[in-house]
Amino acid sequence: MAKIRLAIPNKGRIAEPINDLMNKAGIHVQMAGARQLIAKTIDPEIEVLFVRPIDIPEYVAKGVADIGITGLDMVAERRADVERLLDLQFGSARLVLAVPDKSPITSAEDMHGMRVATEFPNICADYFAKKAADVTIIEVSGACEAAPQLGVSDAIVDLTSSGTTLEINKLRIVDEILSSTTNVIANKTSLSLKHEKIEEILLAFESVIAAKGQCYLMLNVDRSKLEDIKALIPGLGGPTIMEIAGSQSVALHAVVSTDKVYRLINLLKRNGAKDILVLDITRMVR
Repeated sequence: MAKIRLAIPNKGRIAEPINDLMNKAGIHVQMAGARQLIAKTIDPEIEVLFVRPIDIPEYVAKGVADIGITGLDMVAERRADVERLLDLQFGSARLVLAVPDKSPITSAEDMHGMRVATEFPNICADYFAKKAADVTIIEVSGACEAAPQLGVSDAIVDLTSSGTTLEINKLRIVDEILSSTTNVIANKTSLSLKHEKIEEILLAFESVIAAKGQCYLMLNVDRSKLEDIKALIPGLGGPTIMEIAGSQSVALHAVVSTDKVYRLINLLKRNGAKDILVLDITRMVR
């Protein structure tokens, strides 16, 4: 089978969550040095390419990498012709048009003839073209939110997660241009030629996503109290009941939501459950 090259960020806000995902999925990277560009993994058919997040869509589109993990904002900025395969459900952010609090601007159309600072010149150009607003786009690298205060621009187009940075810099959101999350993307030719291996990798990632927020509950309970205990458990489907040799008790196993465990344990204990164990789940294939 042909080798799969997976491009992931070498730095940035989504690099750490992606590394965590890779480890939980069992695709452990075998690093030889901190500045390594290409690394092997525990799977001899998968190698990892470390590059800037903004370059990943282009590398995937051109076939330098078969698949990649990056934000949808990066895909849009590069105008990359790639296939979106899986939303990894982290790294959420919004790309917004923002102006100083005291600015009279209330819409993109009001920006005609003005200056916009951004790290996303292509998205910015496409957006204002649709709004029929002729603006001057000033490409900056980092600290975009300071541009209006410094007199560099009248507005910014920038990513925000919570909006706190914009508030600190006394900026007001005028419009949301796009919503971005971290996604697995693929080269269209690779997806056709290496479909089986790519699907294998996707299944590994999906199993990590499915396990998020879930835990494995194990307990013992006397048979006479089994129905009461089963009624308390809000798991994925019915719990698994197993006989305990030479005992009047049975073992009950279930997958439950982690946000319900705190109260659930007390309820189970009061209703006769014993030997209660709660275990983390790394991967879950449904």
